[in-house]
Amino acid sequence: MTKPTGLPAHLAHPFSPAGRVDPYPAYDWLRAHEPVHRDPMTGMWLVTGYEDCTALLKDPAFSAAAGQRERSRDDDLPVSMLTTDGADHARLRAPGSLLLGTAALASVADGIAADADALLERAAARGVLGDAVEELGAPLATAVLARLFGLGPQDHGTLAQLARAASVNLDPLAPPHVARLGRAAMGELTRFLDAHTDALVARGADDSPLARLAADPRLTRREMLGILGLAVVGGWQPLAEAVGNALYWLLPRPEAREALRAGGPDAAETAVDELLRLEAPIPFTARVTVRDAELPGGRIPAGQRVLAVLAAANRDPAVFADPDALVWDRTPNPHLAFGGGPHFCLAARLVKQSGGILLGRIVHRFPEAALAGPEPRWAPTLIPRRLTRLGLDLGTDAKATDSPAAAPTPTPTAAAAPPVDAPEAARA
Repeated sequence: MTKPTGLPAHLAHPFSPAGRVDPYPAYDWLRAHEPVHRDPMTGMWLVTGYEDCTALLKDPAFSAAAGQRERSRDDDLPVSMLTTDGADHARLRAPGSLLLGTAALASVADGIAADADALLERAAARGVLGDAVEELGAPLATAVLARLFGLGPQDHGTLAQLARAASVNLDPLAPPHVARLGRAAMGELTRFLDAHTDALVARGADDSPLARLAADPRLTRREMLGILGLAVVGGWQPLAEAVGNALYWLLPRPEAREALRAGGPDAAETAVDELLRLEAPIPFTARVTVRDAELPGGRIPAGQRVLAVLAAANRDPAVFADPDALVWDRTPNPHLAFGGGPHFCLAARLVKQSGGILLGRIVHRFPEAALAGPEPRWAPTLIPRRLTRLGLDLGTDAKATDSPAAAPTPTPTAAAAPPVDAPEAARA
C-alpha cells in the first residue's frame, strides 16, 4: 500500500492562513495516516503521533541546538538550555533550578498570590474586560517574572515591553525581517537584565531567585543571562496567552467552574494541565537530526529539520480518551505542552502554580463570569497559539463608567467557545 504524500485537498495545511486558525483537522489526518510526515510545503518533517513525539523528544539524534541554528537569523541565540544538548544542557539546567526550581517558587508563591489578588481587585472595579490576555494574562506574567528577578513595580512596564518584543524568538519559522526584530529585542532585554543584576548584587539583595542564580559559580555571566533570557522568552507570552486560552474553554462550562470552586488548589492545577493539553501556547518544537533516526512511525534521515507537533500529540486518541473535550479532572494527563525528555520545560511548575492561582481565584471571586463582547477568534499565528481578543464580563456590580456594555455570552461556534465535549472538527 502506497503511503500518502500530502494532505487531502479538502484540508487546509496547518501552516496556511486558514490552517493556522484551526490546524486540528490537518493534525488529525496526519496523525492517523502519516504520523511521521515529510511536508512538501515547508521541506520539514512533521511528527504528530504521541508515541513518535515522546520518542523524538528523548532521542539525542534529534538536536535542539541544531534546531535553533536552523532558524531564519544570521546570528546565534544566547547560550542557554534551548541552544545546547547533552552534557552542556545538563550543566546549565542544574543551576537554572535556582531560578525556577521548587525552593525558588516557594519563595515567591505568596507574592504571586498577592499580585493575583491585586490584579483581580482592579479587574473587579472595571467589571467588563476588553481582552483577558492584556488585562489579566500579561500583567500576571509580568508580575511572576518580576518576583523571580527582584524587579520593583517601576520596572514592570519595561519588562513587559521587552518581553513582548523578544517573544518573536519563540517562532522557529519566523521570516528574516521578523527574526531581526527578535534579535534586536533580545539584545535590549539582555542589557536590561544585565544592568539590573549588577544593581541587585551591588545593594546586597540576596533574597530573590535571580540573586542566587547570579552568585552561582558554575555559570559565566553570559550563561546566566542566557538562562534569564530563556525564562522571559519561554515564560512571559506563553503564560499570558495560556490565561486567555484557559478562560476560553473554562468559562462556558458551569460544571467545571463549580468543580474548581469545590476542589481547591490541587483541582485548579489539574485543570491547568488539561487546559494546556487542549490549547498549548507553544504548539510545536524544532529539532534537526544529527544522524539517521528511527521513530515508531517512520525513519528520518540525518540533516533534516523536524517539528515535534505537540498540539497534535496532545489530542492523540490512543492516549487521551475524548481527546477534543475538556475533561477538567483528567488523570493521568501525560500531555506534552511542556515538551519532554531532557528539554522538558524547567518553568512547567511555575506555569501550573501561577495559572492555578489565578484561575482558582477567578472562579471563586467571579462565579458569574462569562465571555462577552465580540466573538473570540483564534489568531492566524503559528506561535503562540492565541486568541485575537477575549472579552469578559466578570459579573460584578462595580463597573467603571467608561467600560463598554457587556454583551451576551456568545453562542459557541467555530470562532467562539466550543460546545461542551464537542469534537474539535465540529468547530472547523
